[in-house]
Amino acid sequence: MSLVSPPASPPAPAPDAAVGPTVSVVNALWSEPTQCGRQAPDRTQRTKMMLRPTVVFDLDGTLIDTAPDLVATLNSLFAREGVSPVAYDSARNMVGGGARLLIERGLASQGRALPASDVERLVRDFIAHYGAHIADASRPFEGLEAALDELASFGCRLAVCTNKLEWLSVRLLDLLGLTNRFAAICGSDTFGVSKPNPEILRGTISRAGGHVDSAVMVGDSGTDVATARTAGIPVVAVDFGYTEVPAARLEADRVVSRFADLPTAIFELMPRRRGNLPETVSA
Repeated sequence: MSLVSPPASPPAPAPDAAVGPTVSVVNALWSEPTQCGRQAPDRTQRTKMMLRPTVVFDLDGTLIDTAPDLVATLNSLFAREGVSPVAYDSARNMVGGGARLLIERGLASQGRALPASDVERLVRDFIAHYGAHIADASRPFEGLEAALDELASFGCRLAVCTNKLEWLSVRLLDLLGLTNRFAAICGSDTFGVSKPNPEILRGTISRAGGHVDSAVMVGDSGTDVATARTAGIPVVAVDFGYTEVPAARLEADRVVSRFADLPTAIFELMPRRRGNLPETVSA
């Protein structure tokens, strides 16, 4: 997009439904107005303007509705162990902290406790079973791919930061045909830490080739919001994920109910961060 208006340029059309608010916000993000209209930016300004935003997504309950296969795996193991199955609606909100936490939450909900050695065995068996059935019923949430297309069209880097193991995350996204959309896919074993430790988020941004000062987190839980806050990154919460606390009470910077609204929410958060961008960053 040129920043120099042609001599006989007609006035820009007023925003309408066909253009949408996202385009207006993005134009504000990537342009540098001056007191005399617009002028060609110098090298430093170009570097700042062309620093591509990095959008980091949680996986379970944010990108993909994984609860059907996770809950099915949990209850399959519980049936083998003589533990009563966990109701789907209850188990759904236990998802998001990794296999061990899901098993521990499931056992607690049934008033059961197992020795640590048995829990370790269940974790291994869970991962093996789940890996073989990871995409039986798991599907992207409605509107995801269109939102990713829109973000990519504006030059955003996309990444995944999850407490799922990295190889499981990659396998799931592979089977759903989504892997190539992301510059980085990082799990709890990638850096040896899990959310809410901010280093997993910072590491994901770095691996994607981005910079923390031009990044936004998208998640569905208090853990995602806490991770972003500690890392100093704005966060958008989706309200269709896995959390017992309503998304509106998570104190995210924005809350969206559908992916169609996500690009606008992200770009509304980006302009305020331009002043923090480093003087020289490879875009």
